[in-house]
Amino acid sequence: MVQGLPLNLANSNLSVAWEHPVGFLNPGTARLPPGVGRCVLIPRLAATGGSLAVVATVAMVGLLDLTVGPLRRTISEYALGDYRPVFDTAVLLLAIGSAAILAALVHKGLTKWRSGGSIALMLWSAGLLLVVAFPKTNWAEGTNELSGGIHRFGSMIAFVSLPIAMILLARPWLEDEVWGRHAKFTMASGVASVAAFTPILYAIAMGMASDVRWWRVFPLGYIERILLAVEVGAVLVAGLWAIAASRVAPWRVGETSRITSAPSTTSSTTRTRS
Repeated sequence: MVQGLPLNLANSNLSVAWEHPVGFLNPGTARLPPGVGRCVLIPRLAATGGSLAVVATVAMVGLLDLTVGPLRRTISEYALGDYRPVFDTAVLLLAIGSAAILAALVHKGLTKWRSGGSIALMLWSAGLLLVVAFPKTNWAEGTNELSGGIHRFGSMIAFVSLPIAMILLARPWLEDEVWGRHAKFTMASGVASVAAFTPILYAIAMGMASDVRWWRVFPLGYIERILLAVEVGAVLVAGLWAIAASRVAPWRVGETSRITSAPSTTSSTTRTRS
């Protein structure tokens, strides 16, 4: 048995699936027997749908910036007026899309639910949900400051967790001959996210060391948009990895080297790195 498939079904397709190396845009096995279709279709839908949801987030926020603005204000301010449905939908799509990408990565054996990278990516989605559920404080109207505090907490959890998730997801696969290229792009996106978050850390430190409020050290709206663009880009990089993995026959994804002459037919599980 291979991945729960009958031995004769698996053996009849192993040689076809194994003879083509997996590249960055390699579509993988083009034809699959009926018994294998569900193993590929579900993660493919999750990876592709999740990535499209993230792209939709970029489009919606970008449309607000182009038509409403000004950019010096934080993105969360869109939730304080008539554009809250658009803002909430965009953030929810980002949270759900990220979770779908993670589900595809786990399903294909590239990580585990209990791994540090998976937990960090789940915290990213959870933080985004808090951002939607608890709008920032509207100081002009004197709205609930508790909601604003939870909103800031959710934002901080999300922005901190995403770089950690990318780095931890990529690290086990950096030297892998099949997935090394994807892992390096993912690692680079995580490091870029850390760099994009640095100005906010500097502003907080300056606010603690001086009388200047931390959100006035830099034009926070611009800094926030740069950070969001980099971190959303990192999610899309992970999405491309998930799409590539979802287009590969199930018995190939967890293997560590494409130069192996043939995958094992005695194990019912692929090798997963946490």
